[in-house]
Amino acid sequence: MDRAELTLSPDCPVAFVDVETTGCAPGRHRIIDVAVIGARGDQLEFEWQSLVNPGGHISAGTTALTGIDNDMLANAPRFEDLATELRNRLAGRVFIAHNVRFDYGFIRREFALAGGEWRAPNLCTVRLSRALYPDMPHHNLDAVIERHGIHIEQRHRAMPDARALLEFWRRLRAQWPTEELQRALEISALRAVLPPALSPDLADDLPEEPGVYRFFGETEQGGDTLLYVGMANNLRERVLDHFRAGASDARSLRLAAQIRRVNWTETAGELGALLLEAREIRESRPVYNKQLRANSERFAWLFGDAADAPRLVEIDAEVLRSGDAFGTWRTAGDARRALECMARERRWCFKLLGLEQGPGSCVGYQVGRCGGACVGREPPAIHLARVKMALMTLRLVPWPHSGPVVVQEGDSEHEQLHLIDAWQHLATVSPGECDVPLDEVARSAGARRRGFEFDEYRILARALRDNRLRVRPLP
Repeated sequence: MDRAELTLSPDCPVAFVDVETTGCAPGRHRIIDVAVIGARGDQLEFEWQSLVNPGGHISAGTTALTGIDNDMLANAPRFEDLATELRNRLAGRVFIAHNVRFDYGFIRREFALAGGEWRAPNLCTVRLSRALYPDMPHHNLDAVIERHGIHIEQRHRAMPDARALLEFWRRLRAQWPTEELQRALEISALRAVLPPALSPDLADDLPEEPGVYRFFGETEQGGDTLLYVGMANNLRERVLDHFRAGASDARSLRLAAQIRRVNWTETAGELGALLLEAREIRESRPVYNKQLRANSERFAWLFGDAADAPRLVEIDAEVLRSGDAFGTWRTAGDARRALECMARERRWCFKLLGLEQGPGSCVGYQVGRCGGACVGREPPAIHLARVKMALMTLRLVPWPHSGPVVVQEGDSEHEQLHLIDAWQHLATVSPGECDVPLDEVARSAGARRRGFEFDEYRILARALRDNRLRVRPLP
């Protein structure tokens, strides 16, 4: 069905849909229970429900949540046996579900596995509840049921949950003027107007998973050119945001007009998406991306023993492990000029900082710009300690491990292992897809280690404070 064939309104034909599944990812899990309730205005037209054999055993956790066990599914029909009837039940109706992308995504995936394409106009009752009741702290189905006094016999089964949506719909039609309800329907639909060159199926194909997306344009010779790379915790929402009404500034409109193709890579979580985005922007230099700093900022001031002047060094793994490195600068001249400027403002001694050579006092002392540490008025160790304290906002976070670590992200369904050493990303591997020991992967990647990458340092220094990530030393 073309989306334009059906206008969303309080009186249009609708299908309230709920599915129970073996897990949360349409690409890896299957439907085990599906219900559809057809209605138009105040008229209930039909109720239809079926258990679905997923083609394998379900977990004890799924049984505990839904009450559905393997014995109940053993003789249930497969989805392909139900596909024709389900398609007919949904035809000509707006597909309505609570967190619609979940139910819609699973049903669309099942139709594809059964050998047929399918799509439909759809509406999310989570968004509808938010539009009409912004004072509610939560809008999950339990909160909606409680707020509106809806009674159902059994949660987490497809038909009772679909009936809860029907009752919610009836209450909205009774309580809200038609004009206000229509306005809320349009707000909650959040239609995205895709560029004409893109497939209308894009909105349905995009996963609601973290990852990196890419917009491609076309060269004069007919080839691809990479326009933009971005990361997202929810690929579908982020990509479609580019084409919604709010994205109307000149730059967004110019980008949208040039897009001819979109692709994406799913990751196990936000960290993997950030690292992949940074690498692709650095290496591919897309037209519309602000270019990252790459390894152009590679100098820092390294403090040693208490009374020794700081040394200007190129940043490497050992410098990042030290805890005594301060600042990042593009060139040695930039680093020197920055320290000289701070020294003048704070009356630091150029001689103790190694910025001036020769016997006697520094030139600054002679003209009243030095406190006299060079002539014994302050012990050198104390003077340099004061300098370090003043520079603490520029201090590079010391690497807190003795060597490389493995950062585990995701879950058993989609897990990635990030190999990290001294705030630099060595490699990312997926368990089961890499037959080389991790220590060998790390050694090989370490041998090809790039120069210091400021953006990787920034991403990792923030991410490794997240207790949800599992970090362990590399064996």
